[in-house]
Amino acid sequence: MLSSTSKAIKSALYPFYESRIVRGLDFSKTPRHVGVILDGNRRFAKANPNHLDPKGHRRGASKIVEFLGWCDEAKVEVVTLWLLSTENFKRTPEELDGLLRIIGDTVDELHATGKWNIKAVGALDLLPPWLSEKLANLPPVDADGVEVNVAIGYGGRREIVDAVKGYLQDKREDGSSIEAAANELTADAISKYLYTAGQPDPELLIRTSGEQRLGGFLLWQSALSEFYFCEAYWPDFRRVDFLRALRAYSQRQRRLGV
Repeated sequence: MLSSTSKAIKSALYPFYESRIVRGLDFSKTPRHVGVILDGNRRFAKANPNHLDPKGHRRGASKIVEFLGWCDEAKVEVVTLWLLSTENFKRTPEELDGLLRIIGDTVDELHATGKWNIKAVGALDLLPPWLSEKLANLPPVDADGVEVNVAIGYGGRREIVDAVKGYLQDKREDGSSIEAAANELTADAISKYLYTAGQPDPELLIRTSGEQRLGGFLLWQSALSEFYFCEAYWPDFRRVDFLRALRAYSQRQRRLGV
């Protein structure tokens, strides 16, 4: 356990360390699209108890605006934030309801800044009407900042199933037979029906909290992504951690089969 003096010294040195990383970054290699699994709120809360935020979700939500500012500085174009998975619906009703309320407040806060266009990606039919309607009717803003996907009620397998269903429904409406639809089915055709259709696939996926798995996050889109796993819990995620992720990405040789 670090002493308070050691922590103070370490905190004082971080700006110099950040500057050093920034000087070594090649921003021409900044990923256009970054996906983030915001993991570790509950473990953070266990280590940092607060009766006003017993599960850490509110403190995790407060990190998002700061993080998007870092993305704007780095000229990232698209960010996808995994806020709620389909698996999260297995949590207790009390925790799930509180988490949904925090997510609703967070979406309102992000939109109110006027800095970013917010797009909900996920199975909105799984959400309570008050939240699904809010997410389905987010008005666009005239903003130059990063485009933000909030993945809520999201599961990678569910997304692929929804994409295939959307493709088949359109083919049926066009009068195509099931045989013709099957013959015309391609990877590009599926991509046009994903939640992120029209956006570049993520080049970099970040997961906080030390877990080294994606859990189905952007399952289709991550085929060629680089992965970065960070030990910090999401509420503890710092700008220096983000810069380290960008540095690691810029140093990788993305041969992509060549």
